[in-house]
Amino acid sequence: MHPVYPNLFEPLDLGFTQLDNRILMGSMHTGLEDGNHHERLAAYFCERVRGGVGLMVTGGYAPNISGWVKPFAGMLVTSRAARKHKIVTDAVHEEGGKIAMQILHAGRYAYHPLAVAPSKIKSPITPFKPRELSGRGVEKQIGAFVRCAVLAREAGYDGIEVMGSEGYLINEFLVEHTNQRNDKWGGNYANRMRFALEIVQRTREAVGSDFIIIYRLSVIDLIPQGSNWDEVVQLAKGIEKAGATIINSGIGWHEARIPTIATSVPRAAFTWVTEKLKQEVSLPVITSNRINMPDVAEKVLADGHADMVSMARPLLADPEFAIKAKNNRSDEINTCIACNQACLDHTFNSKLSSCLVNPRACHETELNYLTTDKKKRIAVVGAGPAGLSASTVLASRGHIVDLYDAAGEIGGQLNMAKMVPGKEEFFETLRYYNKQLELTGVNLSLNTLVDPSMLSGYDEVIVATGVSPRNPKIPGQDNKRVLSYIDVLRHKAAVGEQVVIIGAGGIGFDVAEFLIHSDASPDVQDSASWLSAWGVADPEDSRGGVVAAKFPKSPRGITLMQRSEGKLGAKLGKTTGWIHRSTLKQAGVAMVGGLSYEEITDAGIKISYNDTNSSAGDETFPADNVVLCAGQVPNRELYDMLVEQLGSNVHLIGGAHEASELDAKRAINQGARLAAKL
Repeated sequence: MHPVYPNLFEPLDLGFTQLDNRILMGSMHTGLEDGNHHERLAAYFCERVRGGVGLMVTGGYAPNISGWVKPFAGMLVTSRAARKHKIVTDAVHEEGGKIAMQILHAGRYAYHPLAVAPSKIKSPITPFKPRELSGRGVEKQIGAFVRCAVLAREAGYDGIEVMGSEGYLINEFLVEHTNQRNDKWGGNYANRMRFALEIVQRTREAVGSDFIIIYRLSVIDLIPQGSNWDEVVQLAKGIEKAGATIINSGIGWHEARIPTIATSVPRAAFTWVTEKLKQEVSLPVITSNRINMPDVAEKVLADGHADMVSMARPLLADPEFAIKAKNNRSDEINTCIACNQACLDHTFNSKLSSCLVNPRACHETELNYLTTDKKKRIAVVGAGPAGLSASTVLASRGHIVDLYDAAGEIGGQLNMAKMVPGKEEFFETLRYYNKQLELTGVNLSLNTLVDPSMLSGYDEVIVATGVSPRNPKIPGQDNKRVLSYIDVLRHKAAVGEQVVIIGAGGIGFDVAEFLIHSDASPDVQDSASWLSAWGVADPEDSRGGVVAAKFPKSPRGITLMQRSEGKLGAKLGKTTGWIHRSTLKQAGVAMVGGLSYEEITDAGIKISYNDTNSSAGDETFPADNVVLCAGQVPNRELYDMLVEQLGSNVHLIGGAHEASELDAKRAINQGARLAAKL
């Protein structure tokens, strides 16, 4: 029994096989599943096996072309393709690991014109209207699932996961909202769940009794007209009887307007639903979503909410998550901050996935931190995300690294981001880097303003001096009512009841998020308050688990402004921008664009509208304070001086290199890649 995490590291007996612990690496689309990256997939998964994970599930593979998520996405339909998968499965087994392949049919979520669904009803998140399956077509889809499972076994996988949640094809058969058929596959619930049961039953018959079948079941749909609790339980019991080995929980459809995995979602916010299901079936039940540290996972298991925990992105962030926890080194874990910026955002932009805090994720074959044969003395100026990334990688490779920063703590702009409600996970990032500085032996000098003369003896100098607020040059901006975002987020300046925020990029939205809360506001990391705010209910009480949202109103009157036309926050993350916009809107924040800033006075800010709004004339917005969030400019003074003195041995990274948008993903990636080369 593990002394700290006894439940997390208890083996799980499945009868015909045993898992070493209760950690599942859940399925993620990475972009490596298209059939051309088997060696890279092998390296990616093997790194997680060596890190101690109990069982892994691949990204989704379609059972046929109509099931593609997008054209030429991952698909397994032939024995020839199955043989190529042996590259992955053989490598995983040589490392002592276990891996299952997820079979995913996109249904009406397919981003191509060959989409099929139970009924001809278009998805709100794709432009293609699906073709309605005939009765014979339904049978063909079932056959495709079974054939894919047989091929997965042929390919050497230890099992499969049948993707029956998140609003994909199987899920679409289950609810009347997307299944309006009147044959044996539609109508009453017994008919609507027939598709799922037939897939599992026929698959079990085809693959035998000694093959893992995980069924991913939507325990809470989070859409109006979704499944009610009786239906969820009925399906789960049917899936158990049909021959599944494990039930994995899915939370919400992709079209649901409730966040489920973003950083603003409290940790383990949905495990209560899995606890309800666990009482209804005898199969092991897996819980998921926002479980990113071993103490959270242990508590979930100890409280009886599940038999196993699924952590997908946390294993992107740190492939050694499990072994660090097992060896009582949890303070060394590089924690997933649930930002979605390099994983989901990349996926939805057809880019290869990675991780903001771990650029090696999905790049294991080409980004390696090899021990150096030529030890150098290297100075890194700036302990923000770029400088921290560069210095710790350099030191881990064996270089002698001196890290300087003028501030009294590491982190740079992260020290402001961590103060924004819903972004508290940046505290974990800073904890991780503090520990890495200690472990790698970086020589850290804080409260040190670097002079060029201090750097003349180094073999290489890396300048990561970050950014400064851009001067918007608005008449009257020297008024005492005007604050910068630094005044508000870092120095906790007093802010009045009426506030105008200039600039609607990421910083402007962060400041607005910060200001809509007060000391009396509910804790944003308190699950009960968060669930109530977003309208999440017990599916036993409300179909789909949704009711009216109850967002607390802002204690301040806030107006967010931008010069340009169009949607405010348009450059926010593809998968998270809607969350930020919805939060502010529900809190009562006004958003105004397409204007010019004429003057700031004691009365507030005077603006004029652009030509398209010229009939509106000038307008003054009353404001106790005006907060400037009008972008940033790079701090390059030191770099410019050093280039003249030292030449090619000076390198520029992070915000000092590019300040168009504060981007920790780019900064950490730049720092790591430069450090890997020097």
